[in-house]
Amino acid sequence: MGPNLECRMYESRYPEVDMAVMIQVKNIADMGAYVSLLEYNNIEGMILFSELSRRRIRSVSSLIKVGRIEPVMVLRVDKEKGYIDLSKRRVSEEDIETCEERYNKSKLVHSIMRHVAETMSADLEELYIHIGWPLYRKYGHAFEAFKIVVNDPDSVLNSLTREIKEVGPDGQEVTKVVPAVTEEIKEALVKNIRRRMTPQPLKIRADIEMKCFQFDGVLHIKDSMRKAEAAGNKDCPVKIKLVAPPLYVLTTQTLDKEQGILVLTKAITACTEAIEQHKGKLIVKEPPRAVSERDDKLLAEHMAKLRNENEEVSGDEDSADEEDTGMGDVDVENAAPGIME
Repeated sequence: MGPNLECRMYESRYPEVDMAVMIQVKNIADMGAYVSLLEYNNIEGMILFSELSRRRIRSVSSLIKVGRIEPVMVLRVDKEKGYIDLSKRRVSEEDIETCEERYNKSKLVHSIMRHVAETMSADLEELYIHIGWPLYRKYGHAFEAFKIVVNDPDSVLNSLTREIKEVGPDGQEVTKVVPAVTEEIKEALVKNIRRRMTPQPLKIRADIEMKCFQFDGVLHIKDSMRKAEAAGNKDCPVKIKLVAPPLYVLTTQTLDKEQGILVLTKAITACTEAIEQHKGKLIVKEPPRAVSERDDKLLAEHMAKLRNENEEVSGDEDSADEEDTGMGDVDVENAAPGIME
């Protein structure tokens, strides 16, 4: 038989009245809906139909669905009988926001703790007793403690102790204070926290159109691209790529979203000023914003498709007309390899 991997997230076995909690709807009955309290090891609660909405209910199914996860308010807790009455209609927007934020943090902490318990064959509740709940008490939320553990594990974990009773040489029972967990469990916990909580850099992207119909327009565009890249710094390096004339994308990677958006905004300003000196024009098609891996993949696929289409059309690479417009794709891409990478 394996170790116990089931445990509530918090030290208290039941939630407090007037507290918002995260639930999952299990089934709909005659009087209301039976739900599981996700933060309290899935203990059962009930939402009466009268507590679903402030308005007259036309359709129960439009207000509550089996499987849905959402915050609700605790109305009554009968610890002896195990009854928990809940309300959906009494939970405010502020309660919802607070509950969702707390739950997302608690869920990550729980996932890390459970993984350590499983891989180290430890009892999950024991881990919570010796690590999780003391950290909740000391830091307000174990998530805040785990954030510190990423860079300074000893300052957080070395202060955790527990008492054990031993029989001394004289036959008397003595109480000893020892570290809360073994070095092996501590090491596994730190490794998991670092893997799950080390911030990942965000990719920030902006899409622009740039044209210059002057003589040597291509050179002016390349110079403007250099100005854009020069607006970056070591924390937020700016790169600019040609998608297809006249469309370009500017990108940066950073841990600080606001800083990334600010740096790309400055890069666009520098690029605009440079191209306008040569009577060129820059239009922002999509302002700087954080993009997902999927957005990145779609852009790469689009660029690959355009490259293939260009390769299929023969005789247009050295067109004098294109070069005069300052929008030739081959000139920009091949003449400035350092810029385009």
